[in-house]
Order: sequence, then structure tokens, then C-alpha cells
Amino acid sequence: MTDTAATLASVPGVAARDAATQGFVFNHTMLRIKDPRASLDFYTRVLGFSLVRRNDFPEAAFSLYFLALVDPARIPDDEAERKAWVARLQGVLELTHNHGTEAQDGPVYHDGNSEPRGFGHICVSVPDVRAACARFEQLGVPFQKRLTDGRMKEIAFIKDPDGYWVEIIQPTPLD
Repeated sequence: MTDTAATLASVPGVAARDAATQGFVFNHTMLRIKDPRASLDFYTRVLGFSLVRRNDFPEAAFSLYFLALVDPARIPDDEAERKAWVARLQGVLELTHNHGTEAQDGPVYHDGNSEPRGFGHICVSVPDVRAACARFEQLGVPFQKRLTDGRMKEIAFIKDPDGYWVEIIQPTPLD
């Protein structure tokens, strides 16, 4: 079944967009991380994100890292300008590190995909899902689901250093 805009608008619970919400932007989602070095390496080197902003709160013992899939040359140098620029972006990933968790043994945070289930995954679109997955294999990235697994052969799931699932999709049909 292919949904049209009209059928999507008629799904129970869906309301017409209120004019008061015009200009709203889904800006970011936050994941708690154990080790910022490992997570920043994964999201920047493996997935190509750029670190666009960092906030350290030593008195509260936590740090925030904001990442986005943008050209680093576009990141403003001025802190106030960068803060406003990041707030206007779509699809930002905020990684929150509570200081000291990196020294703890084993997993620190629940990935949401084991009982009790909750959070599921984030998703990254790539131009060529096969090439991306081959690269992930070469880099030793752990997979939750390879392209060859299961019935859905057009998507893969990899895991970040904290075990969060990252869905990998290709926006155009596979050959």
C-alpha cells in the first residue's frame, strides 16, 4: 500500500498542522555516551559527522557534543553565531557524557533494544548502502543486521560504541 498525503492526513490521531507551529524545526536528539573519545571517533570517522559545538559543564560533571552531517567549512567560528546556527540545523545529534562513566566496567546506558524495550535507533541515509556497509565491515564496525540478513535487504543496522543501533538506508532504490 502506498500512502498519499491525503491518506496520511487521515490517520487517526493526526491533526492538521497548526499555523502556530510554522517555523518549528526538529533540531536534535540526545544519546548518553560512556566514552566521548570512542563515540566521537565513531560518529566523525565512521559516519562522517562534524563536531559543530561542545559545551563543558565541569561543575555539574558533564559535557555535551553536538554533531551534524555538514561541511566543516560552514561551521561559524564565533561562539554566539555558531550557537544560533546549530539551533537552526536539522538532524543534529547531541552526545551527552557524564564525567567518570568512561572508567566504569561494562555498559553504562541501556540501548533501548533489549528488555525493557524503549528507544530504538537513529538513521543515516547514504548514497550507496552496499559501499557503506562494505566500508563498515573493513573498519570492524559491529552489525546488528547486515544487508543479507532477514527479509529487508535494503537496510542495515550497525552499532555505535554504546550499543545504540544506527540504521543505514539508501534513499534511491537498489539495483
